[in-house]
Amino acid sequence: MKIKTLLIGLLIPFAGFAQEFQMVSQELSNPDNVPAPCHPVPHKRQILWNETEFYAFFHYGMNTFTGNEWGHGDEDESIYAPKAMPNPEQWITSVKAAGMTGGIAVVKHHDGFCLWPTETTTHSIAKAGNEYGRTANIPELYAAASKKHNMKYGFYISPWDCNSAHYGKDTYVTEVFLKQCEELAKYGDDQFEMWFDGANGGNGYYGGEGGTRQVDAEIYYDTPNLRARVHQIAPNCVLWGVGGEARWIGNESGYAGETNWAMTDYGGSGVREEGDINGWFWNPGESDAKATNAGWFWHQGESMKSAERLFQMYLETVGRNATLILNCPPDQYGVLPTNTVNELKKLGEMLHKRLALPVDGMDETTAAVDYAKSANIEVSEVRTGGKYDVKNLTDGDKETYWGTNDGSLSATITLSWDTPQTIRYLVMQEPISLGQRIKDFTLEFSADGNTWHELCPVMQTTTVGYKRIIPLNGSTSESYGEGYNAMKLRIKILDSRACPLLSNLCVY
Repeated sequence: MKIKTLLIGLLIPFAGFAQEFQMVSQELSNPDNVPAPCHPVPHKRQILWNETEFYAFFHYGMNTFTGNEWGHGDEDESIYAPKAMPNPEQWITSVKAAGMTGGIAVVKHHDGFCLWPTETTTHSIAKAGNEYGRTANIPELYAAASKKHNMKYGFYISPWDCNSAHYGKDTYVTEVFLKQCEELAKYGDDQFEMWFDGANGGNGYYGGEGGTRQVDAEIYYDTPNLRARVHQIAPNCVLWGVGGEARWIGNESGYAGETNWAMTDYGGSGVREEGDINGWFWNPGESDAKATNAGWFWHQGESMKSAERLFQMYLETVGRNATLILNCPPDQYGVLPTNTVNELKKLGEMLHKRLALPVDGMDETTAAVDYAKSANIEVSEVRTGGKYDVKNLTDGDKETYWGTNDGSLSATITLSWDTPQTIRYLVMQEPISLGQRIKDFTLEFSADGNTWHELCPVMQTTTVGYKRIIPLNGSTSESYGEGYNAMKLRIKILDSRACPLLSNLCVY
C-alpha cells in the first residue's frame, strides 16, 4: 500500500503540470534549404541594371557642331543649330536592331550646355541657333521614344560644368547640379541609369572668370544626398561614377578582365578591370566604348567599326561579367549616319545567329540553337530541398537555379548528346542575388564519348558572375571559328567562395 500511495503522489503533480501546456506546430526556418547569400550582394536596382547587358551611348550636343570633344564652356549658344529636327526615335530603333536593350543620352557635357529648357542656366537650347534646336527637348523626346519601343533609358549629365560661375563654389551643387539631376529624373521614374563623368573639374570659362577649379568629387557633390534625391524620384536608377553604384571598367576599348569580380572596396579605382574577390562593396563593371574610329561626338569623315569587331567587344564585356555601353554619335542632322545604322544591323544578326540574342525584326527560326536544351545533363551533386534540380539550368527562368549542398565547393556538370553537335560557345550565369561565387573551373569535350580534350587552356576560366560567355576555341579575336564536334561537354567547377549555384547554362 505504501508503494501505490507513493506512485499516486508522484503522478498528480505531473498531470497538473502537463495541463498547463498545449501542442504547438513548429515550422522550420528554412524548409526549402535556400542557400545563404555570399556577401556582398547587389541591390535590386543593380540586378535590373545588369540585366540590361548591352546598351547605347549617344554623345550629342554643342560639340557635335564645334568639332571638339571637350568644350571650354564659352561657346555661343547659337552654334547649336541642328540641320534638321533631331530624331531620337531613329537612334532608338537603330540600336535596338543591334540587340541593345536601352541607352544613355548625353544631355549635358562638360561645357555645361543643356539639351533641355532648364531653370538652372541660360546656357541651354533656349538660346539655340535655330528653331530645330530650340524646340527639340532631347531628354523629353528620348524618354518618349524609349518608352514607345520598350527600351530602357537614362541620361548622362556632367557634374563638372565649365560654363557655370557657380562651379567650385558652395552654391553650385545645391543651386545647379542637384536641381538639374532632379529635372532629368522627372522625365521618367523608370530610368535605369544616370551617368556622371569628369567630376573633378579643370580649366573652364566659369561665367567669364576663367581659370582652373578643382574639387574633391566625393565630398563636393554630396553623393549620399544625391543618391537619395534621385532614388526618391526614380527608384531603380543606378548612379554611375560619382553615384558609386557601378564602376568604370578602366578602359574605353571595350573589354573587361577575363577574371572580373563585381566586388571592390569603395570606389574600386585600383581594380577596375578585374574587381576584387575580397571587396566588401557590390560595384559591378561597365565598359564604355566607341563604335566609331573618331571621338565620342560625331566628326566629319569618321567611319564605323565593323560588326565583327563590335561582336568581339561584346564577348569581352558582356561575356566577362560586365555591361557594354557602345557609343553611337548622332550627326548634325540629329540622326545616326547610314553607315552606323547598317553596321549595327549586321551586329544584331551576328548576336542572334551566334548566341540566340533576341533582336528586333528577327524570329526564333533564325536564332542559334541552344544545344543544352537537348542534352542529357548529369551533375555530381544536387542540393537537397527539392528546388535545385538540374532542369533549372535550361528552363529559361532566371529565378531558378541548380546548386550543391553547403560545404561542397566543387562540382561536375556533364552534357551529352546521342549524335555529335558542333559547339562554339558556352554561356553560364550565376543567380547574383545570392552573390558571386564560382572562382575556378575547367572545360573539356569528347568527340567519341570516351576520350576527353581540354578546352580554353590559355583563357582564365575563373569567375562567372551575372554572365560569362566562353568561346570554346579560347579566342575572342577568332570570334566564331569552326567549332568542335562534341558528343560530350564537361564543366568542372574546381573552387567557389560558397556552394556553387548556376541559374542558366547554354551551349551554341
